[in-house]
Amino acid sequence: MKAELSTLCYIERGGQYLMLHRVSKKNDVNKDKWIGVGGHFEQDESPEECLLREVYEETGCRLTSYRFRGIVTFVSGDGVTEYMHLFTADGFEGEPSECDEGILKWVDIANLEELNLWEGDKIFLRLLRDEEPFFSLKLTYDGKGGLVQAVLNGKECAL
Repeated sequence: MKAELSTLCYIERGGQYLMLHRVSKKNDVNKDKWIGVGGHFEQDESPEECLLREVYEETGCRLTSYRFRGIVTFVSGDGVTEYMHLFTADGFEGEPSECDEGILKWVDIANLEELNLWEGDKIFLRLLRDEEPFFSLKLTYDGKGGLVQAVLNGKECAL
């Protein structure tokens, strides 16, 4: 089994999230999906250090106010498990710049589900919207992108 550590952040401004449409990288597991910004931990980084570095690298913005919202365990179904540290941010300096991983766009939070999202992302985006306290969400996929199970705080939940 291969385990990976990552961060993901939804930066909020005026009822919108800054979303990344992943259209630029070749062999991208997130190809054509809309996601927040973030990435994989580097050696010896804390979740917050990874968050701040990745947000700056992908957007050119420096976060000034953020919250650690939960841990999302992704079981890919193809031998990789990823432990994603989920954040929201409501304060930043700078304006988003071009990103080499795709196109950054402010999207109304009310319209997120109209985007091409992973099924599991819809679950944790609802938890964020509903101000769920810190949570642990396990999302199990079938190796082909299909979500087969979601477990919230140790209890199976509806897909």
